[in-house]
Amino acid sequence: MTIFRGFLIFCLVLIGIQLALWRGWLDVPPRWNPWALLDIRETPNLLTGFKLWRLQDDPLLCQQALSRSSLRFTALADSRSDVACPLNNTLRVHRAGVAFSSSFIASCPLAAAFALFERHDLQPAAQALFGQRVARVEHVGSFACRTIAGSQRRSQHAAANALDIIGFRLADGRRISVLQDWSKPGKNAEFLRQAQQGACRRFNTTLGPAYNAAHRDHFHVDMGRWRMCR
Repeated sequence: MTIFRGFLIFCLVLIGIQLALWRGWLDVPPRWNPWALLDIRETPNLLTGFKLWRLQDDPLLCQQALSRSSLRFTALADSRSDVACPLNNTLRVHRAGVAFSSSFIASCPLAAAFALFERHDLQPAAQALFGQRVARVEHVGSFACRTIAGSQRRSQHAAANALDIIGFRLADGRRISVLQDWSKPGKNAEFLRQAQQGACRRFNTTLGPAYNAAHRDHFHVDMGRWRMCR
C-alpha cells in the first residue's frame, strides 16, 4: 500500500509539472519545455522525439518548426480522401542545408526529421571525416502509392512518410555511394555508417545494406509507428 501511495503521488506530481509547463506557469528554457516549439537549430535532447511526434497531426505547428531550419519547402494541399493513397500534412521539399538530386514530397514530420539529421548528424560526420560539408543528397524518391514488397501492408512511401537515399556528394565533388562504398574499407564506408547511425537517432525506421538485399543500394528512412535501426 505504501509503495502504491508513493507511486500515485509521483504520478500526480508529474502530471502537475506537465500541466504547469503547458499553461506556462513554470518558466523553463524552451528546449526543456515539452510543449515549446521544436527548434531544429538546438542540440537534440530527450524531449526532441516528443516534440517531433507532436508535429504529425498539426501542419501549422510543423511548418512553424521548419521555418527555423534551413529547409526550403512548399506546403501542399491535402488530397481527397477517396484516392488510393491520400496525402495529408505534406510538403514539397526543395532544398535544405544541402541540395537534393530532385525535389520530393514528404510528410511534414519526415521533413523535420531530415532537417535535424542534416544539421546534427550528417554534416558533423562529414566535417569530422573529410573536413568539408555534404553539398548534395541523392535519393530515388519518397512518395509511391504501393505496398511493402512481399506483403499487403501499405508502405510508408504511400503516405510520403519515407525517403530512399542512395548517396551523397561532398563540397569538393566527391561522390559517396551506398551501393559502391558500403562494403569497401576506408573513410567513405565509415561516413556511411556514421550517417546511418545518425539517421537511426532522428527517424523512426532506418534500413540499410545490412538489413537485406533489397536495401543494398540505399538507406530507407521513415517516420512510421515502429522503431527499427538495421
